Amino acid sequence: MKSIRTAIFGTGFMGRVHLEAVRRVESVEAAAIAGRNEEAAQRLGAAFCVPAMTDYRDILRDPAIDAVHICTPNTQHFSMAKDALQAGKHVICEKPLTTTVAEAEELVSLAVRQGVRNSVCHNLRYYPMVQQMRCLCEAGDLGEILVMQNTYSQDWLLYDTDWNWRVDAKAGGPSRCMADIGSHWFDMAEHVTGLRLTSLCADLQTFHATRKQPRHSVETFANKLMGPEDYIETPVETEDFGAVLFRMGARTRGCVTASQVSAGRKNRLSIEIYGTKSSVSWDQERPDELWLGHRDTGNEIFVKDPSLLKPGARSYADLPGGHSEGYDDTFKQVFRRFYASIRKTGTPEYPQFVDGLRQLTILNAVLESHRRRRWMDVPSI
Repeated sequence: MKSIRTAIFGTGFMGRVHLEAVRRVESVEAAAIAGRNEEAAQRLGAAFCVPAMTDYRDILRDPAIDAVHICTPNTQHFSMAKDALQAGKHVICEKPLTTTVAEAEELVSLAVRQGVRNSVCHNLRYYPMVQQMRCLCEAGDLGEILVMQNTYSQDWLLYDTDWNWRVDAKAGGPSRCMADIGSHWFDMAEHVTGLRLTSLCADLQTFHATRKQPRHSVETFANKLMGPEDYIETPVETEDFGAVLFRMGARTRGCVTASQVSAGRKNRLSIEIYGTKSSVSWDQERPDELWLGHRDTGNEIFVKDPSLLKPGARSYADLPGGHSEGYDDTFKQVFRRFYASIRKTGTPEYPQFVDGLRQLTILNAVLESHRRRRWMDVPSI
């Protein structure tokens, strides 16, 4: 079987994650890398024995390239994805798909017209225990879902000396915390429960009105090693924290906070779902464990074991019980399904551009609710 040849746009933290995951997928070849910083691109390419260049358009002109991964700053997603779709390439794009609803709508329509596969990398759906939660909801094991209580907390931007391109609205867009990590939670919540957000009320907060921007580029999560002489005082427009009350379906109520200033929390997406029969809770910092709550019997801690997972969740676990599967494995699961869909017809088993549009619609309602200090309806799409 001929390998599918793919290219990675972006050489930072996420570009490397995508590159490593692509190399774990059957019959897929990482054939090119593009990065604006020539030295960084050449260094990454040499490490993985992959050709590297600075202009992604040179890769799009190559008919031997079948697909591309867009792992660049958010404001570059739209133009790169549009160029790739017009070149007839299949596209995986990091989230958020774009920085505006209008741009996302244009990409959704263009992908349909071009007849190519498209995905937004909401990879956190693909932990085995997240899929187990989804199967529990689908089977009715929780009963009617009444309440969801949740958070996504990190601490890597706690200090005013912490900086990343995401802080700059010119690179990351009008929202940071809710767009970067809040969108992961909302996507997971709708995916797991099968319910849709109908309305919400949001409050956002920027704790550091200015931050000390490094005088030179730094990779994501690498800013903790810098000294005072390396900074420039820079105004900040994007939020450090967000809190959202929301309504889902007919009766479900919930709340979620997203924070990048929570000391000690490294990458904690926590989702708690409370139903009329039982409850379930999952913590991304302990990904192989699922808490099951009961009213009249003892609670349970279920440790990941493919032989004990529900059938619908079993294919998301490649390793036997007692062998952890984590963050990097979620990318492998998304990419495996994406590339399999290129070879066959049928309904894709991964988030598509339309799901990215859905998250932009929710994010737009969050920003508007905060601005207007009121509840906002979330349009259906």
